[in-house]
Amino acid sequence: MQNNINNIASNTPSALATNKVLRNTYALLGVSLFPTVIGALMGMSMNWGFAASSPILFMIMTLGGIFGMFFLIQKNKNSSLGVVFLLALTFLLGLMLGPILQVAFSLSNGGQIVSLAAGGTGAIFLVLAGIAQTSKRDFSFMGKFLMIGLIMLILASLANMFFQIPAASLAISAIAVMIFSGFILYDVNRIVKGGETNYIMATLALYMNIYNLFVNLLYLLMALMGNRD
Repeated sequence: MQNNINNIASNTPSALATNKVLRNTYALLGVSLFPTVIGALMGMSMNWGFAASSPILFMIMTLGGIFGMFFLIQKNKNSSLGVVFLLALTFLLGLMLGPILQVAFSLSNGGQIVSLAAGGTGAIFLVLAGIAQTSKRDFSFMGKFLMIGLIMLILASLANMFFQIPAASLAISAIAVMIFSGFILYDVNRIVKGGETNYIMATLALYMNIYNLFVNLLYLLMALMGNRD
């Protein structure tokens, strides 16, 4: 009996710390959606002709900006500057949604498709986050498989940039939906198990999962349901 009491007492601080990280992560994740939406609205009104005319240069510049933000967030993860850089990144990524949203809203049922993609992304996140929080199972074993899958996904995406095979694009997006859904389960469970104690880095991981899940789900719905009439 005494041992049980001691175990509970010793586990309580870590449980409280984990709950605090989770609460702060969800709060910052919610806040990060605002600059994303603002960026997306601005991106939809922009002319992206320069991206189409110089796709490789545009990709290099975009990736440089994104990875630069990753570096700044990592360096400032223990200060309020980390939050500032994270929100700046979410604005930039919202801006990058401009081209795909322009295509989506050019469809007669584009509004419905975007709503379905956003709702589907939210539903997937809530279900998987709930499972990760309530399940006693440790999902850390998924990390290696998800990372291998992500590397293969990136390589396949780069290859398809040159081959431009529509069926391959659909397959890549379908696999991406599964991989980033798996990452949501893995990352939330990692926070719950105490594997991630910094809420800024935890938010960054979950945000990137949600962002990529939304983009690929939107692409799939556009391909399967898009109506140009």
